[in-house]
Amino acid sequence: MTKKIAFFDSGIGGLTVLHKALQQFPEEQFLYYADTLHVPYGTKSADEVRGHIFDCVEAIVQEDVQAIVIACNTATSLAVKDLRAKYDIPIIGMEPAVKPAVEMNRDSGKRALVFATTLTLSQTKYNELVSRVDDHHSVDSIALPELVEWCEQLDFDASKIADYFRFKLADLDLQGYGTVVLGCTHYPFYTSILRTILPDHIQIIDGSTGTVNHLKQRLGLVAQPGGRTGEQVTFLSSSGRPEEQEKMYRALQYLEMNSK
Repeated sequence: MTKKIAFFDSGIGGLTVLHKALQQFPEEQFLYYADTLHVPYGTKSADEVRGHIFDCVEAIVQEDVQAIVIACNTATSLAVKDLRAKYDIPIIGMEPAVKPAVEMNRDSGKRALVFATTLTLSQTKYNELVSRVDDHHSVDSIALPELVEWCEQLDFDASKIADYFRFKLADLDLQGYGTVVLGCTHYPFYTSILRTILPDHIQIIDGSTGTVNHLKQRLGLVAQPGGRTGEQVTFLSSSGRPEEQEKMYRALQYLEMNSK
């Protein structure tokens, strides 16, 4: 039986997680809800963002979905525990892939570098995660708030973004790193550009694989890779503006084209 699964983010970043789910479960029915009235979250106060999240999730629940994926590291950090206490459907969150990054470097002794929003990096949840898995104090982090704003503008100018990465990484010895963690769901839109900047030995990972696997387990989904993608997605936004839905559709198409 086809399930209706919702994905939520402040903007289009969560489409990177939805896209991974679509690749595995093309026959399921998906709803994508973006809080376009309040994007970006990463530069706002925690209390303000938490209020927006609860308003949006209440709207999503009215759509009779079987599960909600909070496809946003910041939103997960701020609200997923309280959301699970309030609603009786599965609510799947995200966290930066710090643990697998550390494990991937264990034999090489290299460091992990986490890219995330300013708000995510300031949260107790993130710092507890790092403390729990980073036995050798080998995790560093950088906030990249501009990437969210550019992504929301569908700005994928390779030269501009590459220069930005070079500037942000200028003070680091990249030979000492083995993994880069994309700790915001907007950032994978720029993976191909980042790849041209980083040394070949550095692996780029994000939390979407673990999140989609968790969704699969909770709902008992059966992977059917290679089917349709994107045709069975309903796009909704807090603004309700048709142009926002069109932007989400175009962004998902961009991900599809760049994954082939």
